[in-house]
Amino acid sequence: MPKEHDSSLRPRRMDEMVGQRDVIERLKIAIDAAQGRGEPLGHILFDGPPGLGKTTFATVIPTEMGTTVEMANGAGLKAPKDLLPYLTNLSEGAVLFIDEIHRIPKPVEEYLYTAMEDFRIDIILGEGVSARTLNYELRPFTLIGATTRAGMLSAPLRDRFQIREHLGWYNHAELCEIVRRNSVKLKVPIDDGSAQVIASRSRSTPRLANNRLLWLRDYSQSKAKGKVDAKIAVAALDMIGIDELGLDKQDRGYLDTLMRVFVGGPAGLEAIAHTMNVSSDTLEDEVEPFLLRSELIVRTRRGRMATQKGFEHMKVTPPSP
Repeated sequence: MPKEHDSSLRPRRMDEMVGQRDVIERLKIAIDAAQGRGEPLGHILFDGPPGLGKTTFATVIPTEMGTTVEMANGAGLKAPKDLLPYLTNLSEGAVLFIDEIHRIPKPVEEYLYTAMEDFRIDIILGEGVSARTLNYELRPFTLIGATTRAGMLSAPLRDRFQIREHLGWYNHAELCEIVRRNSVKLKVPIDDGSAQVIASRSRSTPRLANNRLLWLRDYSQSKAKGKVDAKIAVAALDMIGIDELGLDKQDRGYLDTLMRVFVGGPAGLEAIAHTMNVSSDTLEDEVEPFLLRSELIVRTRRGRMATQKGFEHMKVTPPSP
């Protein structure tokens, strides 16, 4: 049996997955029923923030079904001809996974409709009056779509997915278990204290927990002769600017600007971005979501404002009313 590559931290089977138990139970029922009928699994749409396991589910499901998977990215499917090789090469019951499916253009999306519903595609040969249409029958397959922006999907495409699952945040205990399991794969002798430190600074996201663990492995090998404990884990994460809430340097820079320059707000996004010399898109897409979810800032009609919790975390005295 081939040795598992160190960097491959994805689970291979559903029973190896941690968290998302309700999603896993529903999918197991759907897989079991489809296998009992000898039919392909219904099309599935996964939505949720990055790093929560959408791609992992897309690789685990084909394994559970005993079939193959073809992987594509929505941004790369610019025209129907880009989709054709994926559809025509699928074996019966296989899985086609399209990541960031909300990014596929309208012509490609419309091409998917008949492929998803009737397992056929219409290929136009020639141009003008001499053009003719060739109906190509596809082997029955399962389309798995993943998106971080479900609201950008058109209703006709969204409604063609029989199963739709939203992936939620992971709790502290689940992240600790993920860190412990992956530390075994990476051969990092991690203790419970270190796992707790990583989990608490990973923003409820397994991908970030894995990234923190990989950095801790490098840090311990270079600075601590391979030894890992809670104190070393804290030192390693402090070195890359990850604090006890999981905020990085840019997050704290945002809070510092809002509190120091704008006295806690309200302040407009553009004003904060210009003061920090950072793109407003970067702040809105990468920085603010976690600050809002952590209740460190609020968005009001007048602008962004720091909360009492935000002032306490930054150890700044809030302005007097």
